[in-house]
Amino acid sequence: MTQLKIYASDPANSRGRLHDEKRAVTRGPRDDFQRDRDRIIHSISFRRLRHKTQVFVAPDGDHYRVRLTHSLEVAQIGRTMARALGLNEDLTEALCLAHDIGHPPFGHAGEDALQEALADFGGFDHNAQTIRTLTKLETPYPRWDGLNLTWEMLEGLAKHNGPVEQPTWALAEANAARDLDLHSWPSLEAQIAAIADDIAYDNHDIDDGMRAGLLTLDQLLELPFIAERWQVICDRFDDVPQERLLPELIRDQIGLMANDVLETTQARIDRIGVTTPEDVRQAGQMIGGFSDAMAEKERTLKRFMYENLYHHPKQMAAAEEGKMMVGDLVKAYREQPDLMPESWAAALPDDEPERIRHIADFLAGMTDRYARNRHGEIFGERADRS
Repeated sequence: MTQLKIYASDPANSRGRLHDEKRAVTRGPRDDFQRDRDRIIHSISFRRLRHKTQVFVAPDGDHYRVRLTHSLEVAQIGRTMARALGLNEDLTEALCLAHDIGHPPFGHAGEDALQEALADFGGFDHNAQTIRTLTKLETPYPRWDGLNLTWEMLEGLAKHNGPVEQPTWALAEANAARDLDLHSWPSLEAQIAAIADDIAYDNHDIDDGMRAGLLTLDQLLELPFIAERWQVICDRFDDVPQERLLPELIRDQIGLMANDVLETTQARIDRIGVTTPEDVRQAGQMIGGFSDAMAEKERTLKRFMYENLYHHPKQMAAAEEGKMMVGDLVKAYREQPDLMPESWAAALPDDEPERIRHIADFLAGMTDRYARNRHGEIFGERADRS
């Protein structure tokens, strides 16, 4: 790891963990942020990401991205940028790896179904559910619930997109247990993790969309900044068939975005005069991110992706099916709690809103495959063969 800058998060100065850990044995020479990262990697909820939707619901092909591979790609981009900026790579990587853990099955379609089911009970938010999962639902330790992550890790997950003025019930509950200073800005590590997420899915979703035949190169070249980069690549490899050049376009786009973040972030650090992590939290603005010019290009690309991929009729049909299945399962478990596994049914609270939130916890943890199979078992439909 490179030498940390004075405004980086330092594990030696961490605000610590909620529960004191007095270790009788030393489990490797790791600092607190390295332990956070490793706890994420070893968690059940992280392993489940391999069967959760990224873009394509229950993809038939082996080469499409899922939440797990997306999280790994985000971590690679985030760690590289953190190293270049002199930030804490381990904290950045841990935040990248954990950021999607709260997503239910079937992506945003599943989230919409849970939001509707909990509309009268505080709603559902996948970001808050990530923290709820890591602080309450994971139970690998004998004396407390959750992974007992550092304050900096929880803070970064809670507000990586900026201050939170009106936290949802789940985030408010976590904040009551451990004041996460929701009204301030997050660490630079959290900011870089957030922008790494944007860079990853902006570009890798293009790859998956074209692989699926839902996007074409001609459509992409309607975007001037994509067309400009494509021409540079074609000139660079004028002796190579164009069908071999799409991966080069994706790599170039990621590189351009990442370099823009590095230049812009460093310029803001210098202009604001950031000298401590607390300066970052009190800066009054997001420091880590795109330049204005790149941000506009990125917004244009997002609009294109929604119009041509995310809202493609085939995608919408698959999403509607996923939303229906999650909605059906919510209703089934509310009416017949014994349909849940014995441990979940036995722990079901008697009163609302705890009762429906408990059911939502169970559903949010499901993979696409498990949800599809359970729906088939309960409603008599064919189960997923995978």
